Amino acid sequence: MPDLLLELFSEEVPARMQAKAADDLRRMVTDKLVAEGLVYEGAKAFATPRRLALTVHGIPVRQPDLKTERRGPKIGAPDAAVQGFLKATGLKSLDEATIQRDPKGDFYVALIEKSGRAAIDVIAEILPVIIRTFPWPKSMRWGERSAKSGSLSWVRPLHSIVATFGIETEEPDVVKFSVDGIEAEQTTFGHRFMAPAAISVRRFEDYEAKLKAAKVVLDPQARKDIILDDAKELAFAQGFDLVDDQVLADEVAGLVEWPVALMGSFEAEYLSIPDEVIRATIRNNQKCFVVRDPKTGKLTNKFILTANIEASDGGKTIIGGNERVIRARLSDAKFFYETDLKTNLEARLPKFEQIVFHEKLGTQAERIKRIERLAAEIAPLVGADVEKAKRAALVAKADLLTEVVGEFPELQGLMGKYYALAQGEDASVAAASEEHYKPQGPADRVPTDPVSVAVALADKIDTLVGFWAIDEKPTGSKDPYALRRAALGVIRIIMENGLRLELYDLFTLADIEILLDIKGVKLDRQQISLDELEKEGALSHESAVRMRAKLIDRLFSDEVSNKEHEEAVGRLFNLLDFHVDRLETQFRSTVRPDLVQAALAIQLEDDLVRISRRVEALGKFLETDDGKNLLAGTKRASNILSIEEKKDKRSFDGAPDAGLYNLPEEKALAVAIDQVKGEAAAAVAEEDFAGAMGAMAKLRPAVDSFFDKVKVNDDEPAVRENRLKLLNEIRAATRAVADFSRIEG
Repeated sequence: MPDLLLELFSEEVPARMQAKAADDLRRMVTDKLVAEGLVYEGAKAFATPRRLALTVHGIPVRQPDLKTERRGPKIGAPDAAVQGFLKATGLKSLDEATIQRDPKGDFYVALIEKSGRAAIDVIAEILPVIIRTFPWPKSMRWGERSAKSGSLSWVRPLHSIVATFGIETEEPDVVKFSVDGIEAEQTTFGHRFMAPAAISVRRFEDYEAKLKAAKVVLDPQARKDIILDDAKELAFAQGFDLVDDQVLADEVAGLVEWPVALMGSFEAEYLSIPDEVIRATIRNNQKCFVVRDPKTGKLTNKFILTANIEASDGGKTIIGGNERVIRARLSDAKFFYETDLKTNLEARLPKFEQIVFHEKLGTQAERIKRIERLAAEIAPLVGADVEKAKRAALVAKADLLTEVVGEFPELQGLMGKYYALAQGEDASVAAASEEHYKPQGPADRVPTDPVSVAVALADKIDTLVGFWAIDEKPTGSKDPYALRRAALGVIRIIMENGLRLELYDLFTLADIEILLDIKGVKLDRQQISLDELEKEGALSHESAVRMRAKLIDRLFSDEVSNKEHEEAVGRLFNLLDFHVDRLETQFRSTVRPDLVQAALAIQLEDDLVRISRRVEALGKFLETDDGKNLLAGTKRASNILSIEEKKDKRSFDGAPDAGLYNLPEEKALAVAIDQVKGEAAAAVAEEDFAGAMGAMAKLRPAVDSFFDKVKVNDDEPAVRENRLKLLNEIRAATRAVADFSRIEG
């Protein structure tokens, strides 16, 4: 079957747009083909700085013929309806129609046969539409064509279109169409400088080979591989290691059509700047790679650039130009870094009073104070020194006001660590400046230093509680404040450090701070007094915590109305549910979602480690025969109860009457339930969830015997009710560890 080759040749397309543009081109063309009945075998799109290309192979030569029936008016309908039916279907007379019998009457039916069109004609119609409606994020109009018609908008001036269609063994046909005076042809062009002449192409294999001969590597992945392989080889030849940067390699692959790796250097004096600043300077400004000395693990004063040409002088001019720019940029970076070192981090903090964090959540200065107070509350719970946690929270965000972070925002936190160490801060305090932002994604590491943990949790919890307080929660796919990421960060910090924290209590502490700041609650003087007394040593931290707890009670009882109290409680429970939902997401890769739901359904739980242990124990229990059979018995009991409760329109709560037990299996089940309840409750209290599951397993023989020997719906109403209550006891007993009704299977 024939193949389609399409190329859209233009001025340089921004590298950041190329991958999506290639995917959009493939999707739009193939969707249109399928919609027209032209089901293809495969398609692949490519992008270089100056072209988008697409090959679609295995397209049918013609559309399939279509036969459709169209129902018309009833026999005896008015002439106007009949004439409209004939005109719409193309029939000359009603003699060409058939009659369809129906309970509502007999109707005329037209059988319409539509011959499929040649695929090349269909393609000639759909391609101009796709080109004109292509979804570039930004586009432009240009030249005389734009002044006259203004009909084509493209990311950069479009120069030519290649469109051929045909089978491998024959000369392909050009797909005849034009867009704003640009006719589709068989002519493309090679490398802008090394092979600019026109090239005549036939089909994809011929096209790709001729482009390569004309110094154009069509496949972006192939260009990326060349860039990284050549850069690594060049670095290795000098005794260095390339600092891997996949994102930069992707970007550079979008800047060149014929990659050529070259090595440059800069003065060793700039190595006094932190490695990350050197890398950011060279990477962001010149799109170059840095290299590391494997002996020291530090950067060396070399860099690798990727040229788009095989220069006649071996690249000396290109290297020299890059060296001049990098030298100037590093000089600026060195100046920024050394200037930043002259100002103490704490001295920068007053500027935060003029910077608004959020119009409803106050300034950055107010937020830092909240984080500092919350970090002090969290510190003892995670084994951190309270004073170090408070100090870390105070200075952690100060580097946002430095010159280097202003130039390279991606270095926030990291520069704070360098500046903190330079001014003699404790190592844990300095580390918290960098680590309190972590984790920023599923692949990012979690802080483990207790001071970093305290500040990271305080920062994220303040953010979450604050935005919940002003009702700015995530909705659907929208999450402008990255609150889902913050919640996942809280979960990972707690889980991976095995922290026994009660989230609701932490949310309450943070909510009080928010209320004090944004609700104008008149407790600020007491709060300030507590802070000052603790700072002066007149009040121990433990006493301050207790007094703040009383302050919280007063806040809810004296200063806040019942309605506001209820709203606050509901808001924080909603935030807790939000975290539990994220926890389920975390579990999905290793644990069935229904097990998580079953473990969480029995009671409100805000200790994530305890939740995890319960879920893990439940999963292991259900892998055993005892677990599987008990699950089956419990679900059978629940199903019977649901049916009978619906039938009787009542529940069967309350203790069964032992005097109504007629069979030994009833008595044995009742004894087993009483025993298991006590053992499971005791095990759960000790957080021995495996032991609780073991206790549950003792129910299995009694449950099996009960269903084998006992008729639940006895003819005697009192006996029936008593047995249904006994079934309810099974359900109640198992709920000590999980809601078995939520478990699938």
